[in-house]
Amino acid sequence: MSANLAESVMPDNAAFAMRLARNIKGEVLFDRASRGRYSTDASIYQMEPVGVIVPETIDDVVAAMSLARDEGIPVLARGGGTSQCGQTVNRALVIDCSKHLRRILHVDAEARTALVEPGLVLGHLNNALRSEKLFFPVDPSTHARCTIGGMAGNNSCGSKSIRYGLMADNVRAIQAILSDGSQHRFGIVPDNLGDRMPATIADLVQRLRALGISEADEIAARFPKQLRRVGGYNIDTLTAAARASGRDNLARLLVGSEGTLAFSAAIELTLQPVKPRKVLGICQFPTFRKAMEASRHIVALDPEAVELVDRTMIDLGRGIPIYRATIDQMLIGEPDSLLIVEFHGHEDVPLLAKLAELETLMGDLGHPGVVRVIDPAFQADIASVREAGLNIMMSMKGDGKPVSFIEDCAVDLDDLADYTERLNGVFERHGTKGTWYAHASVGCLHVRPVLNMKDPADVATMRSVAEEAFALVREYKGSHSGEHGDGLVRSEFHEQMFGPRIVRAFETVKEAFDPIGLLNPNRITHPPKMDDRTLFRYGPGYSPISDFIPKLDWSDHPGPMGGMLGAVEMCNNNGTCRGFDSGVMCPSYRVTRDETHLTRGRANTLRLALTGQLGADAMTSEPMADAMALCVSCKACKRECPTGVDMAKMKIEVTAARAERHGVKWREGLIAELPRYAPLVSQVPGLANLRNHLPPLRWLTEHFLGFSAARRLPKWRRDKFLNKEAAAGAPASPRGDVYLLADTFNRYFEPENLRAAVKVLAAAGYRAIVPSTGGRPLCCGRTWLAGGMVDKARQEAARTMRYLPDNLPIIGLEPSCLMTLRDEFRSLLPGAATDRFAERSMLLSEFIAKEKPDLALRPLPGTARVHGHCHQKAFGAFPDALAMLRLIPKLSAQPIASSCCGMAGTFGYQAETEATSRAMAEADLLPAVRAAAAHDFIVADGTSCRHQIRDLSGREAIHSVRLMERALEVAP
Repeated sequence: MSANLAESVMPDNAAFAMRLARNIKGEVLFDRASRGRYSTDASIYQMEPVGVIVPETIDDVVAAMSLARDEGIPVLARGGGTSQCGQTVNRALVIDCSKHLRRILHVDAEARTALVEPGLVLGHLNNALRSEKLFFPVDPSTHARCTIGGMAGNNSCGSKSIRYGLMADNVRAIQAILSDGSQHRFGIVPDNLGDRMPATIADLVQRLRALGISEADEIAARFPKQLRRVGGYNIDTLTAAARASGRDNLARLLVGSEGTLAFSAAIELTLQPVKPRKVLGICQFPTFRKAMEASRHIVALDPEAVELVDRTMIDLGRGIPIYRATIDQMLIGEPDSLLIVEFHGHEDVPLLAKLAELETLMGDLGHPGVVRVIDPAFQADIASVREAGLNIMMSMKGDGKPVSFIEDCAVDLDDLADYTERLNGVFERHGTKGTWYAHASVGCLHVRPVLNMKDPADVATMRSVAEEAFALVREYKGSHSGEHGDGLVRSEFHEQMFGPRIVRAFETVKEAFDPIGLLNPNRITHPPKMDDRTLFRYGPGYSPISDFIPKLDWSDHPGPMGGMLGAVEMCNNNGTCRGFDSGVMCPSYRVTRDETHLTRGRANTLRLALTGQLGADAMTSEPMADAMALCVSCKACKRECPTGVDMAKMKIEVTAARAERHGVKWREGLIAELPRYAPLVSQVPGLANLRNHLPPLRWLTEHFLGFSAARRLPKWRRDKFLNKEAAAGAPASPRGDVYLLADTFNRYFEPENLRAAVKVLAAAGYRAIVPSTGGRPLCCGRTWLAGGMVDKARQEAARTMRYLPDNLPIIGLEPSCLMTLRDEFRSLLPGAATDRFAERSMLLSEFIAKEKPDLALRPLPGTARVHGHCHQKAFGAFPDALAMLRLIPKLSAQPIASSCCGMAGTFGYQAETEATSRAMAEADLLPAVRAAAAHDFIVADGTSCRHQIRDLSGREAIHSVRLMERALEVAP
């Protein structure tokens, strides 16, 4: 850590930060922005840590804990940071395990065990186990991003707990680091402790056993008889009854302890064989209560899981484009609630018999009509909806949001209908309503009352609802904490739920393991009040800064700054952007694994800056620029984030603010003005291309402008596309005229694509018109937006709209340009006219899919490997690109499963980001291109994508319109 970094550290902690930097290999993050990014999780709380380390090894953890112990600074272990109860925020040194501590140390397929480090993501573990036909069966909906260490700390569950139990049931042992620095393997402890056990550990075990003996009767009387009980410490594992049943494994005591007892350095897991086949039945109910009443009958069929989807989730999910079609397929009519029932096995026939039993049962219960789901692709889509349940609920716009505080109470199935009905009555009495979803199979439904945590009155309502809800849970002998742990939300209610004697027993356990209070203090024991607003994300002093005025329209969101702050606050920190399993989001995180370079991290940085929590001028500061530096504006978050956080748009605001304050740098200005000078430079293409051929010029452009000498810039073409070519290429238009958006990149660098588009449109019966402006060609304005020159982009948008009037379709080839007309134009020039303009703007493939012209195409035997441009995917246009290619006889169009190509406009050409660009391409795209057969077509509709593929793989990629041109019956 440099002295400059130390200057941004809180003065009292600067020396501590320097000691850490000298003694560990990993990163030391004590600057204000980093502390802010780690001050929140997926709960309602915000507590700024002392600092953050990102250890490279367990030795780093040992060293950091030792230094923290010397300084009297608490320590907080953190995985994915997706906790919903405030477990992973504290005034402590945060140890982020997720970047480096993620190795699989050992797998014993025969014994069905795995030993892993705490930062390993569950989904990555299960992917690695596929070859052994094994998996780890605890499956929370956050499996693509939650870490094994976090799951152990939380005693996670998941939809299949009815079959496999909780995390505590599936952890064999934990190699733990205690607060005094000693390390020990906690597992099954023999009756005879023996001479080889260290005296301190032997003493700890004896104290714990004595506690189990003295409190056995109280534990038996006060612990709920529920599968879903994760509240407090698992001290029932210390009793004679636990020993008799083989549940006296001390790892069970550490599981669910939320990092308050020890640091889990390695975790030994029990694995299960994969059941390769599954079927789903989606049961439809006219009322929520009817669904609850049916749950206990469905469970008698021995399903793998039974998951609830209520009407609120149906309606909110339909409002999210990525989920709309899936939800529509799940419904018969307009039911109030659904139960998704899963059966898993090894053969189809028994599973189909189970579906038939389910259908008979539903008929007997008076609810006929079950949607059968046999197709694996449809099953995967449903799983995506279910796993996004929380985020779908949180997609409500405005300050009122479903709040997690009675999130996962659990009661017996026989009581579920009455309990949920009475709890809805509690909500009604307090003037709110609850959203319901999740685990009907085990009586643990996620319910969130809609409240405004900025409003002190609603905070008071939260406490009243909590007290009444927990009273109901006690009445039904249920568990007040059934999945998501205690943290700040529920710890204070332990005494009400368990009684004072059990709470004292919890304190005894904490004292035995951590007498100095080093590890995540005031969680589970000695907690603060759950409604202490000084601990809230939206605390008493939360308010927007007054000196920032957004450049774009944010009126889709209510709230200050024209809605921009509300848009930023849509990030609920649940961390979908940390996933690697599908889609595009978030390319920069996938190659860096840094919280800074993550949609969530950027949103938190913005929220803190816009509310004055990062100091004066934070919006134009270097820490803000650093947070945005690797954002490639892919727009994946706009579609794939279930709450619709549009970081690409937010980056425009930051770039514009910095441009206004600091000016536009030479390189950014040169790029921004490309549409203006391109007509002139295209007159001397040989001179313009010299830089690519002369190493000294490459060096100069890197040294003075920041264009990487390692990359070739796009080649200016002598045969640029001319407007008149459109009219000459298609004199007849039996189906009508269309505007062709001849974008700057295709016009000057790849004019053959525009010529092909004219021919394909003509073959489809359309005349392409490229309007003459009497000056330079039209442009979407994206280059100005990228440079933060919003006013120039707005002028260009108005100019483009002026020259493309009437109601003719506007057809584009370059996704980033065309989607600017659909997206940013609405933010630059909001209004009905722009909406109509956006609605008639479409990519060629979308137009073909919509109009379905009768194209005469000859066979092109072979395979096209198709990479989707990020903006094609973000706006749901990629399926149409595949569909258009599949019109060609004998051509197999296969999508490449990839995130961003990494070029992203000029991102791949910039010296400071060129290496990151390569890493993005190497993650998925380039390996797939290299694996393609030599005779396969490589197709990419984005000009950046094509250049990246050509430059880094040596393979030539072509636009889809070129393949369509080749397939025309009349050869070009």
